[in-house]
Amino acid sequence: MAGMLMVAIGGSWAVEPNELEGATHGYPGLYDISGRKLANGEFRQWVEDGRLHVTITYRFPDGKVWEEKSVFRQQPEMLQEKWSWRESKEGKTEREFDLDFVDGTAMTHINGKDVSAKIDIEPGRTFAGFGFTLALSNLHDRLLKGETIELKAIGFTPKPRVVGVNVFQAGLDRIEMGGRVFRGSHFIVRPNLPAIAKLFIRAPDNHIWLTNPRPATFLRWEGPIVMPSDPIIRVDLISDERSHQTESIQTADHE
Repeated sequence: MAGMLMVAIGGSWAVEPNELEGATHGYPGLYDISGRKLANGEFRQWVEDGRLHVTITYRFPDGKVWEEKSVFRQQPEMLQEKWSWRESKEGKTEREFDLDFVDGTAMTHINGKDVSAKIDIEPGRTFAGFGFTLALSNLHDRLLKGETIELKAIGFTPKPRVVGVNVFQAGLDRIEMGGRVFRGSHFIVRPNLPAIAKLFIRAPDNHIWLTNPRPATFLRWEGPIVMPSDPIIRVDLISDERSHQTESIQTADHE
């Protein structure tokens, strides 16, 4: 749900949607990794002019606002066209990240400095932010069969850079939210950095939980906010006063 890891699927194929996404309106919660509530969220998804639009907004008690926006084309394949992440307070931008997948350009605004760069994007194989959750939803069946899918990720360090990642299914978990208990398939996105790079770059895993059984939709996300050096946070599908830890389910039933 946050704009964290950008992925490009390797190989000669692109992500084909299992079914087309439509209008959705939800209210996720943002937490630190211990489960302490940080902000209330609003998730909006709709189709306009043949494109899927997704906007996720988090509002903090101190007036800070985080907002992620994405635009996708869904046919004949899942293709992300735009992604942006903006952190502001009292209307003033503190950090901003912007990707244009059509032009292959990236922009960062940090500490009052703007940096632009060209990045190598393959249309239909590259995703960012919530697009990563959509990609996993469509790769769900392959991952549950035990396949490890090699992807590429674009991370801000703060300059955009491409790294390899391995995506795999880590198990089936039980997660309590809003007084209910949900089952979630747990997927890990693990950066595959050369040994020498690990001495200089901290690149934490990203974790995505999708609802189980099908349809496989967003349930929980954990990872750094945007940059690898950012604090690890958690986003839950349902906002509650506190976020609970996951509990592993020992079963082979991962339908």
